[in-house]
Amino acid sequence: MKRLLIFALTSAITASASAADVAVSISLGQPGFYGQIDIGDYPPPRLIYAEPVIVEQVVVVQQPIYLHVQPDYIQHWDQHCHEYGACGQRVYFVEDSWYDTVYVPTYNKKHGNHGKGRKSNHKDNGHDNHQ
Repeated sequence: MKRLLIFALTSAITASASAADVAVSISLGQPGFYGQIDIGDYPPPRLIYAEPVIVEQVVVVQQPIYLHVQPDYIQHWDQHCHEYGACGQRVYFVEDSWYDTVYVPTYNKKHGNHGKGRKSNHKDNGHDNHQ
């Protein structure tokens, strides 16, 4: 019993140490940004799915939102939608290449900030190019 308790405590300490969140600041309009983007008068994005994805049904009909998320989040969106505040919304996922080659340059040109756009509070959880 004592061995089991020591093992459990050691496992818990190791797990919490390796799960420490590291904040990384990447702004909207920079490559590597993941989060909601405002399509506005930008050219139509290339989408991953033709229909928006929704995890939870909502009573109020809202316009779908466009999100640029990590590719591995799309397959398991129900596990990640809360990170973007989008579980009850219809979501269009935009392709990485469209975000990087169309949205980022247009955003920077319009806002003249060269990558110093809206900051995101998203935390790094061990994925590359993730804010």
